[in-house]
Amino acid sequence: QVQLVESGGGLVQPGGSLRLSCAASGFTFSGYSIAWIRQAPGKERTRVSCISGTFGTTYYADSVKGRFTISKDDDKNTVSLQMSGLKAEDTAVYYCAAYESGWCPSDPGLYKFWGRGTQVTVSS
Repeated sequence: QVQLVESGGGLVQPGGSLRLSCAASGFTFSGYSIAWIRQAPGKERTRVSCISGTFGTTYYADSVKGRFTISKDDDKNTVSLQMSGLKAEDTAVYYCAAYESGWCPSDPGLYKFWGRGTQVTVSS
């Protein structure tokens, strides 16, 4: 059974940091690209970052470049998103999603497997 389980969300003040983790099971982790996709209230889901399955190439939305870092551990089947310099506009539910290929689609609709999400709230 495929499972993606996110953890690490919470409430943080502007300028603060959080580390999200995604634990994957039930599929060949190394053959999939893993993305973090977020959805703010009233907005569409958007891809924040992705790490490709083949070469570990990383992708970032312009809005988070220089502030977020994605990484993965193929031995532990986990992907992490280190977020720093958080802003109010980063507030959203963050989902971990998997795409069966060595590249990272920008369209969230193409991702095959999804976790349930973790809430990140940036507020003073």
